[in-house]
Amino acid sequence: MDELRTGGAVRPITRWGTPVMHARTRPVTSFDQELQELVQDMFATMYAAEGVGLAATQVGIDLAVFVYDCPDDEHLRHVGVVCNPEVILPEGKERNLETADEGCLSLPGAYLELARPDHAVCRGQDHRGDPVEVVGTGLLSRCLQHETDHLNGTVFGDRLSGRARKKLWALHEERAENYPDDWPVSPRVDNESE
Repeated sequence: MDELRTGGAVRPITRWGTPVMHARTRPVTSFDQELQELVQDMFATMYAAEGVGLAATQVGIDLAVFVYDCPDDEHLRHVGVVCNPEVILPEGKERNLETADEGCLSLPGAYLELARPDHAVCRGQDHRGDPVEVVGTGLLSRCLQHETDHLNGTVFGDRLSGRARKKLWALHEERAENYPDDWPVSPRVDNESE
């Protein structure tokens, strides 16, 4: 993982409303140098934006891959890459919803409560094409679901009621001036006192 987490270039984050954010992605079929460079850029971008996960759609690429660096409910850090992910969620008595604030680097500055299962299993392939399975609890479970949603053309606002979605957009609009179009490449810092 270390070689993937360094050496990348920070890319501007694609915003909600851009077509790539609302369409199903193409599967990864070539596990080559081009994919490795994309993954390195995605890690660099995620770290620059101080996120815990980032899908390829969030850097404008319609490819089924996401990266993550996220703690679970025991505060253990998990770092990785998942290509062609499939999320398996508990059902019936095993399904427990956890309501927590959720945000998205593609709609910066806005957070709103959303209920999601507190446990998720994500299966796919790593950057070399080898099978991978990530078991997530707590924030990691939320991250696996959120990033896989992105690759299926779903933003977390799609899971909110109409009223909540309006509130989320209002929160984003209030803070939008802090996140220019090329964010996180050159975030604007407002040093004026109020």
